Amino acid sequence: MKKVLYAMIVFSFALSTHAVAQETTIFPKGEIATNTDNFTGTIWLNILSKADNIFPFNVDLATYKPGSKLDWHIHPGGQILLITDGIGYYQEKGKAVEIVHKGDVIKCQPGVEHWHAAAPNSSFAYVAISPTQKGKTIWLQDVTDKEYQSVNPPAASNTNEEEEIKSLSKKKWDWMAGKNVDSLDALFDEKSVFVHMGGSWGKTREIDVIKSGGIWYKKADIYSVSVNIIGNTAILLNDIDLLAVVGGNEVVNPFMVTEVYIKENGKWKMGSLTFSRLLRPVKINNNNNNNNNQQH
Repeated sequence: MKKVLYAMIVFSFALSTHAVAQETTIFPKGEIATNTDNFTGTIWLNILSKADNIFPFNVDLATYKPGSKLDWHIHPGGQILLITDGIGYYQEKGKAVEIVHKGDVIKCQPGVEHWHAAAPNSSFAYVAISPTQKGKTIWLQDVTDKEYQSVNPPAASNTNEEEEIKSLSKKKWDWMAGKNVDSLDALFDEKSVFVHMGGSWGKTREIDVIKSGGIWYKKADIYSVSVNIIGNTAILLNDIDLLAVVGGNEVVNPFMVTEVYIKENGKWKMGSLTFSRLLRPVKINNNNNNNNNQQH
């Protein structure tokens, strides 16, 4: 029991430390922009690097309050946006509006009319890399309320991401059952944590345990799934009965499994997997139900 409590304390500390790291801002927001002729709302600007003879491009950090938006404009030399926080909109003339998230990279082509903005219910930030050889930004007409409000709300995007996480979680159970360590190695973050009833460990040991058959996650019957997305972090809860082979013995246990995924460079990586044994009876029919009290 003490080992379990210790494992949970270590796991909680690891998560809280990671959360603090996620919230730490690399660069300060800078000053509130005062030239409101080119945007609506509140935007902070931090000039990280000015163009010069050696490096002919500007590097700026822009941070938006929810609902803030730039006017339609053109970059004669193009622009790259590295989305660092929140949810935003991006649209090129004649194309549908894109909903963009932290970790996305947007390439604004030279001479293409476009606009970008924070979503109505989310702050938004990016680092902009702007070549200067072909001239300054050309500002055009305002983005109308109709254009801005015609965008599908970010909740719709969250719904898509929730389904993506659910699908990824299901694949993960299939990979674990099939001992597909190559797919699991790609899914698990290098710093991922795995908390079992008997202890906790990192990615390397979890992969080794699965590969060797130390724990064979033979079959997971899933009864309910819920996903909560917070920024670039997704927390999934699975209510399952797990049929596993541990040390050559087949056992069945009811678990609430907590899976934490982090979106990195547009891809979801697993940050943690925690098994919490439930007090309810096992629901699946199995000849070894009398082994339910065994720990995996």
